[in-house]
Amino acid sequence: MEVGFARNAEILLVEDSLADIRLTEEALKEGKCKVNLHIVNDGVEAMEFLRKENKYANVPTPDLILLDLNMPRKDGREVLKDIKDDAVLSSIPVIILTISQAEEDILLSYKYHVNCYIRKPLDMKKFIEMVKAVQSFWFTIVTLPQNK
Repeated sequence: MEVGFARNAEILLVEDSLADIRLTEEALKEGKCKVNLHIVNDGVEAMEFLRKENKYANVPTPDLILLDLNMPRKDGREVLKDIKDDAVLSSIPVIILTISQAEEDILLSYKYHVNCYIRKPLDMKKFIEMVKAVQSFWFTIVTLPQNK
């Protein structure tokens, strides 16, 4: 591992698109940092994972959350607000990865203290490059708290 991590980084991907999940997995495998990727498909599962409830009782606390906005049951806007309103979870960096370019989504995300808002590229190669850039930035340049 590079700067700041003596272990694999833990990433929680909150995404309901199978294609985007597969592309993210591929990009992270190609990246410079070793990660353990955890995947949940909606906001309800995301909060259960983060609060270590039910089947997620023994999961690690993620170092980074990649969060889609538009999902079933509980959307990413609600999840972001819940994370940032929770004293235990609020220090975990959250990156919005979405196709939405709506100004109200961008403003709301930053109002709820998202760490960054990224539009998903529609081109597969650009999507993979974006995920690799996110991985490199957050795990080789940024110093993150040890959420263990």
